[in-house]
Amino acid sequence: MLPDLAISRAASLKPLDDIAAGMGIGSHLLEPYGNHVAKIRLSAIEELAGAPRAKYVVVSAITPTPLGEGKTTTTVGLGQAFRHLGKRATVAIRQPSMGPTFGIKGGAAGGGYAQVIPMETLNLHLTGDMHAVTAAHNLLAAMVDNTLYQGNLLDLDPHNISWRRVLDVNDRALRNVVIGLGAAQDGTPRQTGFDITAASEVMAVLALSSSLADMRARLGRMVVGYTRGREPVTAEQVRGAGAMTVLMREALKPNLLQTLENTPVLVHAGPFGNIAHGNSSVVADLIGIHGGDFLITEAGFGADMGAERFFNIKCRASRLRPDAAVVVATVRALKAHSGRHRIVAGRPLPPALLEENPEEVFLGGENLQKQIENIRLHGVTPVVAVNAFPGDFRSEHDAIRRIAEQAGARCAVSTHFTHGGRGATELAEAVAEAADEPADFHFLYSDRAPLREKISEIATKVYGAAGVDYTPLANSQLDSFERNGFGGFPVCIAKTHLSISSDPSLTGAPTGWRLPVREARANVGAGFVYLISGEMRTMPGLGTNAAAIHIDIDANGEIVGLS
Repeated sequence: MLPDLAISRAASLKPLDDIAAGMGIGSHLLEPYGNHVAKIRLSAIEELAGAPRAKYVVVSAITPTPLGEGKTTTTVGLGQAFRHLGKRATVAIRQPSMGPTFGIKGGAAGGGYAQVIPMETLNLHLTGDMHAVTAAHNLLAAMVDNTLYQGNLLDLDPHNISWRRVLDVNDRALRNVVIGLGAAQDGTPRQTGFDITAASEVMAVLALSSSLADMRARLGRMVVGYTRGREPVTAEQVRGAGAMTVLMREALKPNLLQTLENTPVLVHAGPFGNIAHGNSSVVADLIGIHGGDFLITEAGFGADMGAERFFNIKCRASRLRPDAAVVVATVRALKAHSGRHRIVAGRPLPPALLEENPEEVFLGGENLQKQIENIRLHGVTPVVAVNAFPGDFRSEHDAIRRIAEQAGARCAVSTHFTHGGRGATELAEAVAEAADEPADFHFLYSDRAPLREKISEIATKVYGAAGVDYTPLANSQLDSFERNGFGGFPVCIAKTHLSISSDPSLTGAPTGWRLPVREARANVGAGFVYLISGEMRTMPGLGTNAAAIHIDIDANGEIVGLS
């Protein structure tokens, strides 16, 4: 089979005017970026409002291995498959971050014959949205430090500034830094650090905004730190929100691309999957929901993380209601959840993992059962998608079918990676059936519930924890948030993505453990409170065999080594 990049380059692309027309979008709403990418003007939301509503499907997964289980590839393959059934689908995904692209993970265009193209453009800058987020975020950081330098009229506490700086790279040396060293005119010395751009609250705001005015208001509400009297200080008070909005104005427009089989794809925003909601943008979905028969979007990590936040954070912001959910499962991940194998990113798979062993699939099956349950907790019908790898055995696929059937869920084996949309038609049929069932979508908790009650609902019902333990710091912060009027926000629990629990070493669906919450933070602009459980790295580092080592330009000026 050809490498992904070769498959991408051999594809036959349609003019984007034709792709957009298939969604009901006129060429007057497109702003071309080169030949094969375009921005869609936000006025498309209003123009399409009267068109029929598509079935809304979110693609999630079981708890993944460090290698990922192919959610993007499955999302793209499913979108392509509907054309084979005579249906029109639109795909909506996050924009790749260049940190992972040049790190271990690689790009996020899908893979094999289920890709978004042009693959190089998607993975490398696209239309510059990531850079706009970086610039806007760092402009605010500069204005915060300028506030200190210019007399600190806001009484901002230098030791309680929460607004760090960001870059779209993996660079562990920047996690903790001291700034303002040198002469007095060089600023106020203080300790701070850098996060990756995807972890910026500006990115979360971009993904959750429904209009330019909404984004302007959200940017203004962002809290950058606290006064010595513990009162929140906002971007509006620092007088940075207006200029930030100017930098972000073009970035708010979704990007239109296409798949190998010319299915339209909306690529927009890329919020971090641990500390943020890990979903693509609301504005992309507000356009895509009227662009055909199905809108297929993807949520980061497993159903306990991305899907839970899709339901309780994104759907609150968009007011859209999902009709079905896909849970991607792989043989290798279920075998890993048996507890008998250890998979490490960047290293070869254990040889024993590749041997035929349906018993291990059954042993790891409790993770799949729990993630099916997590979808149903929100009143959404789940469909299990077996993302088939060439080395899988039929007996192992049959084992996954049996696990799904025992949980009362539809199941389909999909070979989209090797066969494109044609290989995902069984999955598309199952999703269409599930989406036709009467919907009973509901949030897991009420807006009016106290923050600790919301946290407990997620911890006990979604994660299977026996309870929640708070540090004195976290308790103090939560009390402060309630006093400052942030108690009505939904919550986002930042924990490991490698386990349903907060301990990455626990496989399957562990019970009897307690969720530790060591710190709480308020993303007031984005509109959610997030809790830190365990050690969260918001600035990744490069590995010994980083993808950047293999990416280059050949003698013909073509990119090589990108995956």
